Formats: sequence, C-alpha cells, structure tokens
Amino acid sequence: MVVSSQSSPNVFVRYARKVYHGVGFSQGYNFVLFTIFGGALLGFTLARLQYLNFNGVFCTQGGTAPGECYWYTQFPKYKVGILLHLSTILPAAFLAIYQFIPVIRHKFLLFHRINGWTIVVLVLISNAGAIVIAPHTFGGDLSAQTGIGTLVLMTTIGLALAIYNVKRLQIDQHRAWMLRTWFYFGTIITLRLIMFSGTAIISALGGYYVPMECGKLDYMMEDRNSVLAAYPDCMSYYNNTDPSKRALVQADVNGSIAQVAAGLNMTFGMALWLALLIHAIGVETYLQLTPRESQRLRHVSYEKQLEAGLKQPGSAGLTADRVGDAHAWQPTKS
Repeated sequence: MVVSSQSSPNVFVRYARKVYHGVGFSQGYNFVLFTIFGGALLGFTLARLQYLNFNGVFCTQGGTAPGECYWYTQFPKYKVGILLHLSTILPAAFLAIYQFIPVIRHKFLLFHRINGWTIVVLVLISNAGAIVIAPHTFGGDLSAQTGIGTLVLMTTIGLALAIYNVKRLQIDQHRAWMLRTWFYFGTIITLRLIMFSGTAIISALGGYYVPMECGKLDYMMEDRNSVLAAYPDCMSYYNNTDPSKRALVQADVNGSIAQVAAGLNMTFGMALWLALLIHAIGVETYLQLTPRESQRLRHVSYEKQLEAGLKQPGSAGLTADRVGDAHAWQPTKS
C-alpha cells in the first residue's frame, strides 16, 4: 500500500491521489506520464486492431500507404511477413500496457511473468516479420531498411538485457531496459507525425521525385492507359521487356494517388530515424530524472540477490560498477 506524507491542498489533489495510489503509483507525475505515453500506445494499438482483417480492411480501407499492398498481395513472401508482423505486434503492444501498472506487478506477479514471456515471444516474431517486409516498406530505400533493421536490433537487444537482468534479480536494470524497449517501439507513432509533416513540406517546396516500380503504379492507378499517359517510360513494363522498370514520380500530397505514395515513401526513412532519436533521448532523460526509483529498486534487488545467495548482491546483473568504472555500489542504511 502506498502512503504519502504530503498534505493535500485541495479536493482535486486528494481525489487524484486516491486514483493513482489505487493503481500503485506513488508519484503523480509518474501516473501522468503513464497516462500520456501508455494511453497513446493503447489508443494507437486499438485503432489498428481492425487491420488484422487483412483483405477486408488493411488493403482496402487505408490500412497502409497507397501501393504498399502491391507487394503484400502479389508476392506471398511479403504477405507472410506483414501478417506475422501485424498479428503479433498489436497483441504485444496491448499486453505491454499492463506490465507498467504497479498494482499488477505487486499483487499479480504470476500474471506479470506469464504476460511478460508472452510479449517477448510475440515481439520476436513481429521483428522477424518486419525484417521480411523491410526491402519494400514505403519504397524500401536504404534509409528505410537500415532504420527498420536498427529498430529491430535495439528492441531485441533491449528485451535480451531486460530478461538477463531479471534472471539475475537486478530489478532496477530490468525496469530500465523494458522502458527503453517500449519507448523505442513507440517510435512508430511519432514517425507518422513527422512523416505526414515532411510530406506536406516537400510537396509545398516541389521538385522532389521518387523512382517507383511500374507494377506498383499499375496496381494503384488500375488503368494501363492512365499509367502510360503519366509515365510513358512504363511501356517496357507492359511489353514485358523490362518487368522491373521504374518511373520517376513527383512527391505531392495534393496530387494523384501515385504522387501521394511517392511523398510518403520519400519521408519514411527520415521520419523513422528522427523519431527513433527523439525516443532514445526521451527515455534516457526520464531514467536520469528518476534516480530515486532506480535506487529504491536497487535496494529491492540487493535484498532478493542476498536471499538467493548471488555474488555481489545489489550488482549481480549488468550494472555500471560491474561493467564500467563506477564506484562499487553499497546499500544505504534506512
């Protein structure tokens, strides 16, 4: 049970404390941050559960950018990849919300553990699916592919370090790496805001062009004459002399469906890298601003490791005093 010695200056604060103490938060700002970021992740996930209906919604009602389903419907390999990704990352994100609710961790530890392992399996499958579709995600240029690969690597390593530390009963580091991992995953939300903004900017500036497969143009525009009228270079595609032929498409959010797709393809890689940077800096800032919680969990780790008979209790996991040049950690007297 959480007890606060602070006085309540007004009715609103007293009521607010009852709410966030009731779900296990000891500090109001932690509850506010959880509501903002956890709520954003939950809302984003719930809004996209409909995309699990691949043929009925995802590819027909704007579940992805124009033309993306060309790869998923024409090439079985990429359809398997996107289905693996969607069917695992959405449930994983939904379940992850409960891992960060203190009362569940404290009173329903078995659920926390089972839920955690379920999430790990789902995330690993999801990451495998993301790697499969990366070569053609939003055009699949090198910035997009390396961005997706980096995000997959960062989240996979983050989960591995979180698991290692909890196995060593290093709860403070388990918390840190789980927070990092899910903040990295949150990149997918922020990148959309950046991508849409970037597309609008380059459309206004003009002069930006993207090479696009004629097969993809034919899939989007659904009319050979329309494709050839706008992109005569695609004649070799229709004559089967160059099935991989591409045409330059201007990026313009106010133009044709092909031009909208070009704009989104051009900005995706940039948006992914920028969003990943923002989230990586953001989570490290949060961890640096909450040293008291880290120290509290370090003492919890010390007690658990001491009871388990582990060497260097308090530092049995991957801590700075074991892998770096920090001073050896010592428990403080209560």
